[in-house]
Amino acid sequence: MKRSDFILPFAALAMIATPFSAMAQDTSQADTAVSKPVASDEASIPFANHGGVWDWRAKGTREVYFQDSRKQWYRATLMSSAFDLPYVEFIGIDASPGGSLDKWSAIYVKGQRYTFASFEKVDGPPTKKAKQKAEEKAAE
Repeated sequence: MKRSDFILPFAALAMIATPFSAMAQDTSQADTAVSKPVASDEASIPFANHGGVWDWRAKGTREVYFQDSRKQWYRATLMSSAFDLPYVEFIGIDASPGGSLDKWSAIYVKGQRYTFASFEKVDGPPTKKAKQKAEEKAAE
């Protein structure tokens, strides 16, 4: 018996079984997609490159609070520490190509680019009292 006599039936079986295994994978992926909640609106400031950002404040070397033109506050956590951040008077905003400031954006501090680890909507920047309490706890 030739070797091709054995290979042909197996090749035919593989061709028949492939669509069924792909269908089984698709349904399992569909089940997991349905069970996971869909993320709601991602935090972003539209038109950040055209006056969308009204104000900003630094908290330490890793957090920046942005206020949009509607007076809503957002907190950006940087991936790495920007040691000059608490001492600068201005920062550069590297918005997305669409012009919005979101978790894929970055800032420039003294020419160095710092990407965001997270970008979320918050009630407001921390108050000075909260800063004093944090310093007291750190001193103890």
